[in-house]
Amino acid sequence: MADNTPFTPHADLFDLTGKRALVTGGTKGIGVMIARGLLLAGARVVISSRAADACAEAQRQLSGFGDVRAIPADLSRRDECQRLADLVTADSERLDILVNNAGAMWREPLETFPDEAWDTVLDLNLKSPFWLVRALLPALRRAGTADDPARVVNIGSIAAIHVADSPNYSYASSKAGLHQLTRVLARELGPRHVTVNAVAPGPFPSRMMASTLDALGDAIAAKAPLRRLGRDDDMAGVAVFLASRAGAYLTGAVIPVDGGIATTATGT
Repeated sequence: MADNTPFTPHADLFDLTGKRALVTGGTKGIGVMIARGLLLAGARVVISSRAADACAEAQRQLSGFGDVRAIPADLSRRDECQRLADLVTADSERLDILVNNAGAMWREPLETFPDEAWDTVLDLNLKSPFWLVRALLPALRRAGTADDPARVVNIGSIAAIHVADSPNYSYASSKAGLHQLTRVLARELGPRHVTVNAVAPGPFPSRMMASTLDALGDAIAAKAPLRRLGRDDDMAGVAVFLASRAGAYLTGAVIPVDGGIATTATGT
């Protein structure tokens, strides 16, 4: 039987004009890369992070790319996740795109790894995405349709795919949990016209990765099959793909964006 479904024009496949997005951790690093990409594709974007001054500065820098607003919030707390959700939907009951990017890392040897390194990291990296999806689900459902679902994009890590050299016990565990949470939510929310996917970044320039890249950046790039570190457009591109018509039939996926580091590892 022939498929008579109209083909989406190429120019429209990645167009986000009229879409509303929230990017947590959107004031630096990967969050800024994603927010800028969504803005350039036409979306209206709210960014959030804990520090009010960082929010104000990021909003100033990103305002040249489109309609952006910044809201400070400590997303390691459930009540703050709910407050942010309420503020994001105050002027509209719809949200098309939720990017759960806010995160924390804690490196310390096994013998001295503290209890707070688990609570701090798990609250922000794993609990916060769950809390935000739950709080924003009514707005996501209002925005999503069978042909154009609302989108949740969770930012995981290749540390959840392979074992990194650094002692990041709670970080790797939280990101592995986030990858599985992505799959669980994808199955549950798909029938409600909401897709849920994860991006697993490799080494990208960011404050979280700064010390590692300063010391080992050249060596990491040399070991990657593509022989380089991640660039802004690499992260913006996958985010726009997942948020646009181009990614409308994808859910429950974990996409490594790492130059092949994790998926082609041959040993220590």
